[in-house]
Amino acid sequence: MARYAILSDIHSNLEALYVVLDKCRELGITEYISLGDVVGYNANPVECISLVRQLNIVARVRGNHDDYTVRGDIAESGFNPNAKKAVAWTREQISEEDRLWLDEADYEKKFLLSCTLVHATLDSPGNWGYILDQFHAEDNFSYQRTNICFCGHSHVPVAFVKKQLTAPGERPIEMIHAWSGDVDDDVTIPDMIVVPYLKKNKYLFNVGSIGQPRNGDPRASFAVWDTDQMTVTRFRLPYDIAATQQKILDAGLPARLAERLAVGS
Repeated sequence: MARYAILSDIHSNLEALYVVLDKCRELGITEYISLGDVVGYNANPVECISLVRQLNIVARVRGNHDDYTVRGDIAESGFNPNAKKAVAWTREQISEEDRLWLDEADYEKKFLLSCTLVHATLDSPGNWGYILDQFHAEDNFSYQRTNICFCGHSHVPVAFVKKQLTAPGERPIEMIHAWSGDVDDDVTIPDMIVVPYLKKNKYLFNVGSIGQPRNGDPRASFAVWDTDQMTVTRFRLPYDIAATQQKILDAGLPARLAERLAVGS
């Protein structure tokens, strides 16, 4: 059985990464894909890089925080002041070996014959745009030559399908609403969402963030791609947010970075 854990936007959150990897071991996952931003925002960049490097990573791409940590001009990054402080702090923590490892990742990568990986968007991977709606998805699909594309960056899990054959009145590009798992406030949000896919269509999955969710759900989010069953499953896992928050404060990083973790914003 070919199953891959899709990890994105870990952002130096060791506690969240621990629970995700524990779940992967429970599921019997042995192969991993990283969509970038291993570092940034939180207080354990060295430990998170070390853990990810120990995994059987079969493919990976770089994120914007990875990129600016190793080579970019923070002043020209477009980052907010809190993000800039976190990048500058991260640069002081990691080793030259870690820096080189981050810098080895591509902006975009094909995996197998059916999958494309990118942190941001396929139309301009190094410009760090966001895919938030059907119009952004349409731009991305114009550059997607594979059945599936996995991305991250926005920290908001969304998914879209581009149908090759449509019924009268049916839109060729639609959001897969089940993927986000958004429900009414009085209904429990599911811990696991399974989405099947078809070879005749194209699919775009943003898997959400492990280390700093921004969809109103503070749980760590990651996905498992099953190429045999032709499903993509998204998991949401609680972790020790208070411990991560305290580490941020102890490191002298901006308090806002700690506060937002509790509400997933």
